Order: sequence, then structure tokens, then C-alpha cells
Amino acid sequence: MGLTARIRTRDGWAVSHAVVTVMDARGVQVLRAEADGEGAVRDPAPLVPGAYTAVVTAVGYGPAAAGAIVTASGRAELGTVTLGRQDGAELPAPGPWTIDPAHSSVAAVAQHLGISSVHGRFTDFAGTIEIAPDDITKSRVEAVIRASSISTGNDVRDRHLRSADFLDVERCPDITYRSTGLTAAGADRWTVHGELALRGIVRPVDLDLTRLGTGADPWGGTRAAFRATTELRREDFAMHYNQVVRAGIAAVGATLKVELDVQAVRGESLPAAG
Repeated sequence: MGLTARIRTRDGWAVSHAVVTVMDARGVQVLRAEADGEGAVRDPAPLVPGAYTAVVTAVGYGPAAAGAIVTASGRAELGTVTLGRQDGAELPAPGPWTIDPAHSSVAAVAQHLGISSVHGRFTDFAGTIEIAPDDITKSRVEAVIRASSISTGNDVRDRHLRSADFLDVERCPDITYRSTGLTAAGADRWTVHGELALRGIVRPVDLDLTRLGTGADPWGGTRAAFRATTELRREDFAMHYNQVVRAGIAAVGATLKVELDVQAVRGESLPAAG
């Protein structure tokens, strides 16, 4: 196999129409290959040993370059090449944006018995994003999640999670997050500083945020997509319940990984369709 590569977007999707062009040290093109439907490039033609530059392009994405050293085997393995949307340098337009729950997800992952994970998601939530006109770091985010909407695919477990041992939905029906600041962390990446209110306890929580892109939707609106992650310690929110099983292993892990995939529509309300 001469050239292998995997072409992905920043959120991990395959770029099936990507093209890889390989040039030698003199800038002469020696190979051109297209990605398949899974974003994989596999060209069997062996390359002459030496240093090469591979340029990856795709319609709608900015180009990416990667260096490759070909050994005596004639193989060049680029690994995963990530492409950013061509509009990646542009920020979402200033003003209000409304989170679309139908095309967003709020998920959490907890360790179970020290060997596997339990995945859950909240199905009832809403939120707004306010993009500051002059200074992006002054933008704001607010979100409300109905704690009772937790779903892990198991009714018995879900009832326990809604109880006072965990979410205590009778006493604290809502989980809220309000941002207090924004810090740039790289191209299309920020750290959102904010306060999370859970079980009536408010703690500072930072989100690692990546903007995935902005574009028109089929209903005449404009959408911006984001992915955010964070990690919470259960004890910070007085969720002390646990059951110790064999060899002292806790049934439920001490931390929760939170994963947010968000689509927001420009404006103060959602469109009638979508």
C-alpha cells in the first residue's frame, strides 16, 4: 500500500469527497487520490523513499497540509487529517441564537463497576446564546434542563436517578447553566466559564467548546453547530450515594463526563418546521 489516510471533520465525520495531492521536495505532483465513502484514502502505488508534502482539499473545507516520510517500504501513512469548514474563521453573527432541542443532545457518561460505562441523556432542555457584537468573549450562554427527563434505557435505573440519591427531581426539578465568561483556546475553540446549578447547589463549571460550523438550513434560517464537553464530580453536588461491590469497587464512578452537541438557530425563536 503506497498512501493511506483518514479524512475527518473536527467532530469526527468522514469527508467522502476529499482529495489528497502528494508532492515531492521539488513541488512536483507524484500522486493524487480521492477518499472513499468512509473518508479513507488507500492508493496502492508505492512511492520512492524520501520526504513529501500531502495537501488535502475538499469543497466547503479549508485545505490542510501534512508532511510524510516514505521509507524503503514505499509506504506513506498520513493517519487522520482533520479539515475545518471554509467559514471556520468567521464567527456566528452577533445577536441572539436559540438552541434547537430537536437537533441537539445533552448526554452524560458514568463509569459502572469500574469496567464499563453507562450512557444517559436528557430529552427536555432549552437554551439561548447571545453573541456579543464587539468582543466575542463577552458572549453569554444560558440553558435549562428538566432533570426528570433523564433516560438511560432502563426504567428502574432512571427512577433511581430521579430520586434524592442522585438528581432529586422532586425538590430541584431544573438543572441550569449560566456562563460568566469566555476565553479563546485556539481556532474555533473556547473555554466557557459558568455556573451550574444542580440539586440546588451552584458550582463553577468550565466547558471546552468547539464551533463546528455555520450555515443555512432548509427552513430559511441560519444555524451554528457546537460541541462542548466537561467533567463533573458527583460529590461537588452532594450525590454521595454509592454501593461498594466485590473487591471494594464502587458501583458508580465518582465522575461524570458530560457531552453536548448543540445546534442553535439565529434569532429569538425556533422556526415552525425543523
